[in-house]
Amino acid sequence: MRRAVAALDGLLKWAGALVLFAMMILTFIDVVMRDLLESPLYGSFEITELLLVVLIYVGLPLVSRAGEHVTLDTLDPMFNRGQRVLLDRLANLVNGTALLGVAWLMMRRAARMAGNGDTSAQLQIPYWPAAYFMAALLVVTAIIHLSYVFTGSPRSHSPAEPSPKGDTVGSIL
Repeated sequence: MRRAVAALDGLLKWAGALVLFAMMILTFIDVVMRDLLESPLYGSFEITELLLVVLIYVGLPLVSRAGEHVTLDTLDPMFNRGQRVLLDRLANLVNGTALLGVAWLMMRRAARMAGNGDTSAQLQIPYWPAAYFMAALLVVTAIIHLSYVFTGSPRSHSPAEPSPKGDTVGSIL
């Protein structure tokens, strides 16, 4: 199981890097064409939009798995370590459940998009594959959060005690 998780991590990291690189190249080509040829790259906005969707949803499970979401720990000093771990597990249960709900809604929307033949305006790229992709990665992210209900998240394994002011590593920004 660990090998599968590590392989998925690696795949998502590579996919994110490739998508980011593709966005960079696409933007460079579009800018050069605008400046030199006074003609933008046809459809570059639509391609960039879809690549951005892929980048965001590829990153979501990676951020969740690493426990790197922005957190607000203002109330942490009021609780002992055991209570903070319990609250962290409760937050992961809520997050995982909410993500499954959003994934279900996204799957319904993807099916509607496929049925309606929804496409982008210029390049006529169908939207439904991106919507199913988003739903799949939402499910992966939900599974990560729900697994943390039982195993504890990286945040709950942190040995650091919050300072009296609530300033800890991993606080907001």
